[in-house]
Amino acid sequence: MISFEEARARLLSALRVLPPERIPLREAAGRVLAEDIHAAVAIPPFDASAMDGYAVALSSFEGDGPWTLPIIGESRPGVSPPSLVQGATCRIFTGAPLPPGADAVVMQENVACEGGVVTFRARPRVGEYIRFAGEDLARGAVGLKRGTRLSAPQLSLAAMLDRSELLVTRRPRVTILVTGDELRPPGSTPTAVSIPESNSAGLAALAAQAGASVSLAPLCPDEPSATAAAISEALRSSDLLLTVGGVSVGDHDVVRPALEAAGVTLDFWKVAIKPGKPIAVGRSAHSHVLGLPGNPVSALITFALFGAPLLRMLQGDTRPLPPTSRLPLGAPLQRQPGRLEFLRAAIESREGGPCLVPLQNQASGAMISLAACDALAILPAESTSFAVGDLLDTLRLGDI
Repeated sequence: MISFEEARARLLSALRVLPPERIPLREAAGRVLAEDIHAAVAIPPFDASAMDGYAVALSSFEGDGPWTLPIIGESRPGVSPPSLVQGATCRIFTGAPLPPGADAVVMQENVACEGGVVTFRARPRVGEYIRFAGEDLARGAVGLKRGTRLSAPQLSLAAMLDRSELLVTRRPRVTILVTGDELRPPGSTPTAVSIPESNSAGLAALAAQAGASVSLAPLCPDEPSATAAAISEALRSSDLLLTVGGVSVGDHDVVRPALEAAGVTLDFWKVAIKPGKPIAVGRSAHSHVLGLPGNPVSALITFALFGAPLLRMLQGDTRPLPPTSRLPLGAPLQRQPGRLEFLRAAIESREGGPCLVPLQNQASGAMISLAACDALAILPAESTSFAVGDLLDTLRLGDI
């Protein structure tokens, strides 16, 4: 077995980013930019008012106040403003261009307006309530960097940068191949010895969440030649092939030799983690391969730890690894040492703030506890005892 850190480093080393494609802006949510986007013009493009109020020149405020100025003209969004007449004020609205000659805006709530004149009780400050041209982004500056995964704020900024299309990395193509004589499609007619196949639904959701396009291969029996043929077929159209089940060393675990028979070069197949020790990692001529364990919890957690970062790296994502935080333990914990453990836990709000509460059933087949958990608490390999309040590195499921 190799360590988790070494396994992930070997998996993610020397990956080639997939080629780019140009797509409409409104289809780019979740995609990764394949180019820097520069500001063709400054943002904002002109000096504008940050409030509804009155544009003024400070030179009009001589002596002691209050000061009364006549209203001469109006500036509203989308219309060129009039020049400000000395000794007067101009009505102005939020986002409207600042009239030439004005150097401040006074909020309408801070003045008295009656009969076409405005009374100011306090002298304004230079630049007050003005959004100056380029204060958000100077012309020519990088607004969005290559490798940025696009969510709502980035898409709005791209639109502000006047982009109707974006160059993004092509989606990785993922094929999920599940093996096992005992498996049948969910909803199909059961037998006394069959179980519904449950891994592909969760794996497909995680892969899509990481930006992939996902295909499901037909269920494959535990037969060497059929498995090798299914693997060869899936490799032809995949950037990442996920096999599920059959990667251990039992008499009916046929996936590892089938991968080798299909031309896959395996790098490693055991990682010192719990759950998920048996995992086969390799490459064919054009595809990456992850052979995941068949236990449902192990399959999902190992994919979250290895597969999702690999997919993000293939897209050039500059943040391929999920962030970790440190949270206190809310209940004492004892465990056997030996492997780095990813413990299913709920996050509870208590008087001192959020804390981790381990869930009862940590078996690798207990999907009920994974479905109920909020986060994975990372337990160091040789640690055996944890007290209430001990800080643990934590992976929140929402960040995976």
